[in-house]
Amino acid sequence: MLSQTPAAYGMYPRDVAVHDIMHTLNEAGFGKENICMILSPRHPIATIVREASILNGEREASAVTAGLIGWLSEFGAVVIPTVGFFIRSQAFFHALVVSRDSAALCGHTRTLAGLGFSDQDAERYENQLREVGVLVYVSCPETTKTNWAIELLRRTGAEEAATLETEAMVGAAA
Repeated sequence: MLSQTPAAYGMYPRDVAVHDIMHTLNEAGFGKENICMILSPRHPIATIVREASILNGEREASAVTAGLIGWLSEFGAVVIPTVGFFIRSQAFFHALVVSRDSAALCGHTRTLAGLGFSDQDAERYENQLREVGVLVYVSCPETTKTNWAIELLRRTGAEEAATLETEAMVGAAA
């Protein structure tokens, strides 16, 4: 289960350039399979995914939507509460679906609890995500990489960044 694997996470505002965060993490050696992104249902990407239709008559719009969905599908997991989810990594699959009620995956604190968040933190982040925002979670097979991941999350605009190991807050407010 992922809750036993060292991990870093960052909470971002809605207008963050998600692609830039992912590119930064990938360039620093964090694989896409180790990244879980949880988007607010009000995030612009969520709107595109929600409104995606293979029956859309506009080829250009359909190609852009298909490209976005393909990109999201490359990560370990992407969860958009009330909209849907993409899970590529078996570790995320087991943490988010197998050991949990999969119906809870899209819009309940059990999603965050499956990643290892305490009940109190899961509820707090769920409330923040309900409004606007993005939570990026990076599973770090090596404990020493969690500090590097936190630093990268902070550099890319995380309003709050921490590790699940220590729950020590590191961020703009600190």
